[in-house]
Amino acid sequence: MPSTIWSGAISFGLVTIPIRVSSASEDHSIHFHQVHLKDMARVRTRKVCEIDGKALGQEDIGKGYQLTKEQVVPVTDEELDGMPLPTAKAIEIVAFVPAESIDPVRISDSYYLSADGAVAAKPYVLLRRALERNSKVAVAKFAWHNRERLGLLSIRGDALVLHSMKWPDEVRDPAEVAPDAADVDEGEIKRALELMDSMTTDDITGYRDEYRHALEELIEAKLEGKAPPEQADDGEQKPAQVVDLMAALNASVKKAKEGRGEDDGDHATVHEMKPRKKAASKKAPAKKTAAKKPAAKKAATRKPKSA
Repeated sequence: MPSTIWSGAISFGLVTIPIRVSSASEDHSIHFHQVHLKDMARVRTRKVCEIDGKALGQEDIGKGYQLTKEQVVPVTDEELDGMPLPTAKAIEIVAFVPAESIDPVRISDSYYLSADGAVAAKPYVLLRRALERNSKVAVAKFAWHNRERLGLLSIRGDALVLHSMKWPDEVRDPAEVAPDAADVDEGEIKRALELMDSMTTDDITGYRDEYRHALEELIEAKLEGKAPPEQADDGEQKPAQVVDLMAALNASVKKAKEGRGEDDGDHATVHEMKPRKKAASKKAPAKKTAAKKPAAKKAATRKPKSA
């Protein structure tokens, strides 16, 4: 049973559901300490006053809001505890919205909610079954660490899950990073969709953290006094600058289908890029003009043929 990190209740109208909160995920990353290379002793970080240079204990440290470079407003824990915070001990459901209306960018950490005691079991199951029977999720407000937060209640298996969310004003406008307009033809879009289809799967449980696995092997080898294991070369080269987008899409579809044991047939032919700005010369050699039939204008909307 995971450890409880918060306890309170779900407020669902006039229904109260006592719950315990535990993290829905685990960190399996390998963490390192800073050490003194001479003797491998731990290097500690001390909290030092920047005015007198003295090291401080936790009892000497408080909170302060930096108003200007010279002025700091002190705020005590007692003052923070006295702030009006209605959701301090409750996850208050404030609305229900369609699940597809939630912007994934706003979703942060996830937590499992468990019923706290036998009396909480029935209302807990009631809320879970109600969520199961429609396509809506619950939007809730709650407070942790003297801060009110927005959350999302959904279901996973037989458990209720709380996803913490960003407030609307905490999400940056995507227009800041969107590229300028670019010409993409219908043939390229269709080929991209075909690539998506060739990479579609219903199961992603087979993916693993290859870097962590290699790091574990490195640490184990060093503990045993062995040379670090050589990493296998997967033979893949870094992709060069893409000049012909359709050629890259064709090659990607072929590779994805080969990886799934499928025969791409004539769909893997590399698209021959045609000049966009200059019209075809009337004095072109006969062997080139023969390839430019009237139907070639629609070639972009059809699958490339074998050469």
